[in-house]
Amino acid sequence: MPRLVAIDFGAKRTGLAVTDPLQIIASALETVPSHTVVAYLKKYALTEPVDAFVVGLPKRLDGTDTDNTPRVQSFVRALKNAFPHLPVHLHDERFTTKMALQAMIAGGSSRKDRREKAGNIDKVSAAIILQSFMESKK
Repeated sequence: MPRLVAIDFGAKRTGLAVTDPLQIIASALETVPSHTVVAYLKKYALTEPVDAFVVGLPKRLDGTDTDNTPRVQSFVRALKNAFPHLPVHLHDERFTTKMALQAMIAGGSSRKDRREKAGNIDKVSAAIILQSFMESKK
């Protein structure tokens, strides 16, 4: 069964997460420079079957757009152009970075490790987005 791929798109870095082949568990995959994400996904799709993309949509608490929302919308257009045959789902990403940080703290990550490995937060956020998306579809 093909995998779902979640994308936490940022101005500089983008976190990626994938499901297992049965689409039960979301796992952090990689953090890549944002300008390389489509190329990375094209290469990934050559080795693993992909069923759909789930892109985190940044919104403020009141539901209005953030400064990053237009960048994400532009990225979604590029993603749809690169993969016209695959669906792209937008999913609310509010609180995912905070949840990822809390998960890293709970996992014993030191403040220094969290600062040095900022990219880990991005891919953990993508995993949280993906898990939330899967739960909303049950």
